[in-house]
Amino acid sequence: MDRIEIKGLKVFAYHGVLEQEKLEGQDFFIDATLYLDVKRAGVSDELDDTVNYAGVCELIDSFLKKNRFDLIEAAARQTAIAVLKSMPKIREISLTIHKPSAPIGLPFDDVTVTVNEKWNKAYLSIGSNMGDTQAYLNQAVDSIYDDDNCRVLQVSNFIQTKPYGPVEQEDFLNGCLEIETIYTPKELLSFVNRIEAEADRERTIHWGPRTLDIDIILYNEEVVFEPNLIIPHKEMYKRAFVLVPLAQIAPYAMNPVLHKCAQVLLDELDDAEKESAGVNKCAGCAGCAAAK
Repeated sequence: MDRIEIKGLKVFAYHGVLEQEKLEGQDFFIDATLYLDVKRAGVSDELDDTVNYAGVCELIDSFLKKNRFDLIEAAARQTAIAVLKSMPKIREISLTIHKPSAPIGLPFDDVTVTVNEKWNKAYLSIGSNMGDTQAYLNQAVDSIYDDDNCRVLQVSNFIQTKPYGPVEQEDFLNGCLEIETIYTPKELLSFVNRIEAEADRERTIHWGPRTLDIDIILYNEEVVFEPNLIIPHKEMYKRAFVLVPLAQIAPYAMNPVLHKCAQVLLDELDDAEKESAGVNKCAGCAGCAAAK
């Protein structure tokens, strides 16, 4: 990806743990590498086709002066995120804050913190089989849409599916979202869990009924294996209620463990599993929810 580099931007601000730093302030120096596609600007020679780096400098200066942080780690990450949110053409940023006047008490040249932030592609599976199921799914889409750390790119049709597991319960309504997000996988999990909680989701019976279920199916092409989070979702390859809506909006979304895309995984399902998802039956569309 193309990049624009800003080096040595001087900002006088009030960041630091010590009270003296908060009161007197000091000079900070910022380096930023902006990753974006500048090919169109290279042909058109138009500023609107790229990022105004003077505007980026003004944003960084304003953000660091308006906000105060104890740690330059926090200052760096929050500044990088502010740039991503404000400059849609920037896909990724590497930002370094230099603190040459840090109160160390020993000879030194500089202290720096570098962070990398970017918009990540993720796919979420959503489902409900209690109450007004379509309202719950639309509520989930709206909540994700309204969070400025996420961008909803596509929403599948909602399909009616048979429940999985030994618990007798109502049929589900399921769908899939394609999003971009600044959240890390753990942060995204916490975020979707909060949305579930707002829908009064209770985790009392394994494979039991629920007002709202949101699962992270894919996150970029990363593999995450932690106690409360496994990506790609370990059940995705054998569940039609995941693969049918996923293949509708992203047939070539790749499972990095199996090295197969969503459409291939769907094609490989047995007929009984496909039938459980009512492949040819649409129970409603959330397109309007994503295209406010």
